[in-house]
Amino acid sequence: MSKIELLAKIELLNKYEAMIEEMKGEADTIRNSIKAEMEAREVEELIAGQYIVRWATVLSNRFDSTAFKKVMPEVYKAYTKQTTSRRFTISV
Repeated sequence: MSKIELLAKIELLNKYEAMIEEMKGEADTIRNSIKAEMEAREVEELIAGQYIVRWATVLSNRFDSTAFKKVMPEVYKAYTKQTTSRRFTISV
């Protein structure tokens, strides 16, 4: 791949990613308006045509690794493992 082709691909990628972010913003706006309607109706489930929209409260328990690390640092260290990944970035 030539430098010109690579530059064109990077610019196209940047354009598509900007479009994705814009569309995500619009989707979030629509999602929030649906949530606002559900709050106004005081419902967790709403039927609209063939769609069933649910916005329910969910409780979950999560492990607080930061607090555990402070209280039992040796045990925390014994059960942590290093992983390897690759990060793709483009900077100007």
